[in-house]
Amino acid sequence: MFELAALAEQAVLVHVNFPQEASTEDLQELKMLVASAGVTSLHVVSTNRQSPDAKFFIGSGKAGELASLVEESAANVVIFNHELSPSQTRNLERLCQVRVIDRTSLILDIFAQRARTYEGKLQVELAQLQHLASRLIRGFDNERQKGGIGLRGPGETQLETDRRLLRERVKGLKQRLEKMTRQREQGRRARQRSEQPVISVVGYTNAGKSTLFNRITQAEVYAADQLFATLDPTLRKIMLPQFGEAILADTVGFIRHLPHDLVAAFKSTLQETRDADLQLHVIDLADARREENINQVQLVLQEIDAADVPQLLVFNKIDQLGQLPRIDYDDAGLPRAVYLSALTGEGIALLQQALVLLLSQQHIQLSLLLPPAAANWRARLYQLQAVQQEEFLEDGSCRLLIQLSAAQWARLQKQSEQQLENYIVSQTVF
Repeated sequence: MFELAALAEQAVLVHVNFPQEASTEDLQELKMLVASAGVTSLHVVSTNRQSPDAKFFIGSGKAGELASLVEESAANVVIFNHELSPSQTRNLERLCQVRVIDRTSLILDIFAQRARTYEGKLQVELAQLQHLASRLIRGFDNERQKGGIGLRGPGETQLETDRRLLRERVKGLKQRLEKMTRQREQGRRARQRSEQPVISVVGYTNAGKSTLFNRITQAEVYAADQLFATLDPTLRKIMLPQFGEAILADTVGFIRHLPHDLVAAFKSTLQETRDADLQLHVIDLADARREENINQVQLVLQEIDAADVPQLLVFNKIDQLGQLPRIDYDDAGLPRAVYLSALTGEGIALLQQALVLLLSQQHIQLSLLLPPAAANWRARLYQLQAVQQEEFLEDGSCRLLIQLSAAQWARLQKQSEQQLENYIVSQTVF
């Protein structure tokens, strides 16, 4: 796969204002993405449209202006703050005579630069190939392969050969990632058996997740003031006062319109967020777009089926606003939000206090009466090491006393499409 930073250092940015979008903020984010990719922005072309143009996205007149600006500034790449169709990309490249990159390709390139582990590199390559699959083009001749004796005939075009090789590569990458997913699942089950709660750090990119992770765990995860500074997930044990050990997981940051290819490729990595007992949603308090960023993170969590996990809001960077650290509580008296500074360490003790309160509250004990047809759920509960007592009745049903985290129970209910609710005899929250 090509790397944007290696091929293109001088870029012209293009942004279209649509009535239904918060365009000015998206444009600022595009500039941050371009800077994170190591590319210099020469000019920004903005225009207003009611809907995208089918041929050039920005209309033929504006496309002509863009081509002239690219030639005058000697730019060698055009970056759109939107997703382009393959035909729009081809038309713009022919007109401007430089490579045209859309928002998805830009994010994929940044991920390619950030990936450090073997699994991370495989995931990024898979996402890039899946995105490239519909964008393979060749010259106008589309020359066919030459057949030898016994192989004469129409043959296979070079484009068809490329697509076949791409499909084979994607298949091989998926097989490797499936193997690594099984290995991750084994580690996840071991953590569940050890009864150590898992806390997943989520949030918008550049909100300070890795800085907070380093502050709590004394780890040395790379942290910088740039989008997607860290990509590969990191897990560390932490000791919470008056509670014991827990596992903290740092994950990739989210962003507006996160490419679906990336979400699919990082499925096993994001599993850590989905299976966590608690999410720390880190929010940049000093960012004027924080409410929109919060909504975008919630949308991604819904997309990866992690919206049901209990969540603690962590408002970071209070040092930039001169605020004091504090805890906000909900109507039930449980921590809802913590205000702190990961950079200076202010409020870290309050965060630990909030974690102890929440993790202590997030366990329930249930008495279930499972009919013979629900034996698969009995096996699943044993797999989670949740069964404390078991009794078989004359009609073949099974009475179970189980204890597990509220997050695990919520996931089981969702997986059973709420059928498990019908088997509850009694429930105790502690």
